[in-house]
Amino acid sequence: MDDAAGSVLDASAVLAYLQGEPGSETVQAALAVGAVVTIANYAEVLSRLGDAGEEPATAHRRLQDQGLIGGLLEVVPLTEDDALAIAQLRSATRAQGLSLGDRACLAVGLRLGRPVITADRSWAAVSVGVIVRLIRP
Repeated sequence: MDDAAGSVLDASAVLAYLQGEPGSETVQAALAVGAVVTIANYAEVLSRLGDAGEEPATAHRRLQDQGLIGGLLEVVPLTEDDALAIAQLRSATRAQGLSLGDRACLAVGLRLGRPVITADRSWAAVSVGVIVRLIRP
């Protein structure tokens, strides 16, 4: 995949897409042009699906079989440089209450030079050098 194209999806955006929530069309459009999700955010997606009653391993296979994971959506690893960026982003995002997973999404957006897409409105107040796109107002 071309690192200059596409977006980095937060877990909230992936879940909104999977659940057909408002804003899912924005995620669908991002998937159509190439999107990535960090391994940490994908773990969060699987965890939330587990909370909803679907065995995470079964959910993972289903998402692969449907062509989402490994097809429309690439799961990317985190690097040592990402770990440093995640830690450095803590102070800049503490007021908005961003989690480690949220900061991982931002760090990968910074590394790849891609916008990040989220359903979390608190990200609108974040100014860390990456474009943040909200899927709903």
